[in-house]
Amino acid sequence: MATATETHILTLAQWLSPAYPIGAFAYSHGLEGAVDQAWVKDAASLEGWLADVLNHGGGRSDALLIAAAMKAANDAELAKIDATARAFAASKDRLLETSQQGASFATVTRSVWGTGLSSYTYPVALGAAAASAGLPIGLTQIMYLQAFASNLIAAGQRLLPVGQTEGQAILHRLTPRLPEIADDTVHGDVSRLNSTAFLGDIASMKHETQYSRIFRT
Repeated sequence: MATATETHILTLAQWLSPAYPIGAFAYSHGLEGAVDQAWVKDAASLEGWLADVLNHGGGRSDALLIAAAMKAANDAELAKIDATARAFAASKDRLLETSQQGASFATVTRSVWGTGLSSYTYPVALGAAAASAGLPIGLTQIMYLQAFASNLIAAGQRLLPVGQTEGQAILHRLTPRLPEIADDTVHGDVSRLNSTAFLGDIASMKHETQYSRIFRT
């Protein structure tokens, strides 16, 4: 397994920064639907929701897909993994979220890094780019998961009475779990792809017809 260098870390920090123009700020991964249903209503319930999404939902499945993409031997394998990722999307919102962010990531990365990256779903595109750059799998997964959680915390702060300091405290408490999720999914075996965060899937479905919303998903 590759050992992380300063260049690796800085590359991932740039790719996963809120400043990288993939539009991540516009997506709530169903959180807006959960707030609308009053399933999430304060800092404590936001933290519990995010813990479940990371451990049992989109966080875990995306980490596995990243590893699978990084282990893919060729473009044909990447295409199969991407097809699985699209089929695994539990709702129209989820498919929009992962496909549009992935396409934007591919466009920017092709332009800046000069790669031939295809417009895969977001975790597959990130994994393919990371493999091309020789980045370590575990580091890529962990930094993705932190960025994923950070984006949802920021979404929660726009939807709920959660301040910036409390948001950072939530992220700090969730962070120790991220390496464990990476370790559990580093095999990249798509036959073991699963999710049991069913209420999160239902929230994303409800969001599709929500009357008033500020996020795309």
